[in-house]
Amino acid sequence: MRYFIKVSYDGSHFFGFQRQSSKKTIQGELERALSIINKSPVVVKGAGRTDVGVHALGQGVHFDLDFEIPEIRLLVAINSIVHPYIDVLCCKKVDDTFHARFSVKRKSYVYKIWTGQFSPMKEDYYLQYNKPLHVDKLKECGKVFVGSYDFHNFVSGERDNSNGTIYDVQVMEKEEEILIRFVGKSFYRYMVRNLVGAMLDYTEGKCELILLEKMLKEQDFDYQLRCAPAKGLYLEGVFYDE
Repeated sequence: MRYFIKVSYDGSHFFGFQRQSSKKTIQGELERALSIINKSPVVVKGAGRTDVGVHALGQGVHFDLDFEIPEIRLLVAINSIVHPYIDVLCCKKVDDTFHARFSVKRKSYVYKIWTGQFSPMKEDYYLQYNKPLHVDKLKECGKVFVGSYDFHNFVSGERDNSNGTIYDVQVMEKEEEILIRFVGKSFYRYMVRNLVGAMLDYTEGKCELILLEKMLKEQDFDYQLRCAPAKGLYLEGVFYDE
């Protein structure tokens, strides 16, 4: 029986999503809980692999159990084991053809920036910029990334394919908090963090839009800008419908 769960977690307490033999990870904790419930090993598949320190508000995960359990009972059982830094938000039975990663139509990520006075309570959850930031320039820069491009200059590590599509980039400001939301498909390792870093470099006058356009449109052009820290990044949602 295949199940899908939507999961939120505080990434500051884990060494990323992907299972590691000697470190505490999201995948490892979910598999531990589900193996106890199933009374035999369970492997979970996530919609994406968030890095060390990255948070999630709505990560998608699927797994197979040896027997059927009512969804609400399964949700409660998992949460009783994985709390307090992981929370299963919903649980439902799905078709055996469903895959948490390959069935995804789009994802949204949010990056949080704090422009107010330094706060130790925000250290694990924001990029503490701690000074005013030019929001109009962030918006101007964000528009450059909307579309289908080869994002090789904004991806960490070697890949055979770094093509992707960003449908929308939104910049929202509320008092001393700035949120940057990216909606798209095929996000790769460090990609959102590198896009945010480029936006910050542009607002600070360290690069021009023409450089960013060249980084996107010229496959033989290799250039690196700032990479924003992991702690401000949240996998906001994973969507399986068009």
